[in-house]
Amino acid sequence: MTAPAVAPGRRVLLVPGAPGRRVSAVVERNVVSYRRRWGVFLSAFVEPFLFLFSIGVGVGELVGQLPGPGGELVPYDSFVAPGLMAVAAMNGAIFDTTFNFFFKFKYAKTFDAMLATPLGVNDVAAGEAAWALLRGGLNATTFLLAMVALDLVESGWAVLTIPAAVLIGFAFAGAGLGLTTYMRSFVDFDYVNLAIVPLFLFSATFYPLDRYPDGLAWLVRCTPLYQGVALERALVFGDLRWSLLVHVVYLLVMGAVGVRVAGTRLRKLLQP
Repeated sequence: MTAPAVAPGRRVLLVPGAPGRRVSAVVERNVVSYRRRWGVFLSAFVEPFLFLFSIGVGVGELVGQLPGPGGELVPYDSFVAPGLMAVAAMNGAIFDTTFNFFFKFKYAKTFDAMLATPLGVNDVAAGEAAWALLRGGLNATTFLLAMVALDLVESGWAVLTIPAAVLIGFAFAGAGLGLTTYMRSFVDFDYVNLAIVPLFLFSATFYPLDRYPDGLAWLVRCTPLYQGVALERALVFGDLRWSLLVHVVYLLVMGAVGVRVAGTRLRKLLQP
């Protein structure tokens, strides 16, 4: 298999010995492939309002107020909005690094073509994760703008929710890439839904952690989405404390391990 031809005058980023440029080449390939399908990105602008109006604003009229990160009572829509932002970051990363990644890996043979160039398997894994983060950053920015428009932002520290959402995306992107390399067919994606739905429902997204039974509360504290929900909620309400670093480290390690596993598995599968 030979590398695809490059149009005259087009800048080539596949430079041996320059990892950053090789990773950016994978991202560039994804950008080019979506240039005639830009409509799929419209969901990033519509989804925040659907989430916030249906669950936050609608249900909020029935619930009233709940204790916020600092213990003070806050409106339900303000309480749930940061959690929904974390959920959106998770969903976007998982979709890109499971369904899309699996199709390119098993059916389109996109990665076989990439490896016919100076790219290595680690470049492919890191590039796919970087692409998921770019999309996650766009989704996070639009979600924050929606929260500002609906007056759901309680602190100026909320600007940090964007990099926090990118961090959440990195954690789930790494996990998605690593786990997808073990999948044999699209039937296996039922296991993805089996994991995502409980995380969505039981990560303190919709009500405080102290409403859970003690045993379940400790289990929730160990789940990855809870780390993101707690981090986003603390930033939105300006409740900054050193314990937030635990969430940051958890998500960083999760993403790094996932990307490493994906690179190792791809090397075995594509370069036996």
